[in-house]
Amino acid sequence: MSARGKASTVKRRFMGLALLMCMVLFVSLTVAIYQKAFKPVVEVELRAASAGNQLRPRSDVKVRGMLVGEVRRVSANGDGALLRLALDPDKVDKIPSNVSALLLPKSLFGSRYVSLRLPEDPAGTHLSEGDVISQDRTGASVELQNVLSDTLEVLRAVKPSELSSTLNALSTALEGRGDDLGETLSRLNGYLEGFNPAIPDLKRNLRELVGVAETYDEAAPDVLNALNNLTTTSKTLVEQREALAELTEQTTRTSDDLRGFLDRNRKNLITLNSAARPTTDVLAKYAPEYRCFLRDMAEFVPRIDRAFGKGTDEPGLHITLEVTADRGKYVPGRDEPTYRDERGPRCYNFENAPSPFPQYPPDGPVKDGSYKPPPARTSNGGVNPPSGGEDYLPTDEEASGEAPAGTSPQSAGRTGELANSEAEQKFISTVLAPSMGVPPEEVPDWSSLLVGPLLRGAEVSYR
Repeated sequence: MSARGKASTVKRRFMGLALLMCMVLFVSLTVAIYQKAFKPVVEVELRAASAGNQLRPRSDVKVRGMLVGEVRRVSANGDGALLRLALDPDKVDKIPSNVSALLLPKSLFGSRYVSLRLPEDPAGTHLSEGDVISQDRTGASVELQNVLSDTLEVLRAVKPSELSSTLNALSTALEGRGDDLGETLSRLNGYLEGFNPAIPDLKRNLRELVGVAETYDEAAPDVLNALNNLTTTSKTLVEQREALAELTEQTTRTSDDLRGFLDRNRKNLITLNSAARPTTDVLAKYAPEYRCFLRDMAEFVPRIDRAFGKGTDEPGLHITLEVTADRGKYVPGRDEPTYRDERGPRCYNFENAPSPFPQYPPDGPVKDGSYKPPPARTSNGGVNPPSGGEDYLPTDEEASGEAPAGTSPQSAGRTGELANSEAEQKFISTVLAPSMGVPPEEVPDWSSLLVGPLLRGAEVSYR
């Protein structure tokens, strides 16, 4: 080959190499221009949580929906993600340095982008090269990001064909029903507005429900024991089912008989209830008195036992007979029996009663229509105190050594000695004279034959 031919070959090779270099340079320049390598930017760092790892390089950076830059690089730093943001120099002077960032998806199926959130109180300086931006940690922002993240995961798990079928069915169901749907949503909003004020009460009720649940938890063993014991009762009922069936039949027959009785005596029962109404009204009026009446009756039992000598070697009635002046004979027109006493139920304390016991209650005599003479004397000498010259009391020779002065003990051993004696007749005349309204001398002698056997053999104190 000649020298000229060799030179031509080398020239063509150099020209081809230059063409290739121009092509590589053109492609590299095109890529660099596409990647905005020659565009001036302000680079800042964003420290985000692990959600920042879901971002990709060249993701958008926006402020209130306006594009202000892009993500250049995403790297992990152990506890989160470190994002390198390239911001437009023409717009960075409008972004305060205390701005925060949110990582939001563009749509339900779209990729994420960085949304710079302007603070309510912006700083006096704007972002500059090398500044660090923190992720917004407020409750609403975190909740919004979590909801969107969870929704995105759910939508990624759903098959597109199934989601499309569901959306088509939903669209078909709602077609032409926009007004109804709007009205339903309006009603729901009204319900929620009325429900929202009750939320504090609902929270309080839920807190109190915890206490109730703890109480039931503590009572659960007792409840289980009761249920366990109930099984024994259930077994007993099963074993006695024939007897229960017979009891049910008898109860049915008794109910039928009772129903027949009520049907036949319906009017009589109504009449009886009407007639018993005044009596029940009186019983209801004096109901407060029943308690003390029954209490006094219960306390009266040991006194009766003592009066009849229970537990002693002297059985028989032991009484203290007090004779008072009579009220006089019956006078027509003055002592007509009527009941005009309306003082109502009364309870008297007999423990502190005076001695001797008064003739009339503390609040006056009972208004029964009869004449009420003044109360009798209550001196220690009795109604008719002895003056020392009367001989109706037993003499010292007749009285035993154990009897006190002024008493006439009658025992079984002395009955034959004093029965119907002159001393006994005088004593009985003195006892009966006040109630008969005559002097003792005018009391018939045969009165000792009638009253003597009643008093003889009992201990009588005359005061």
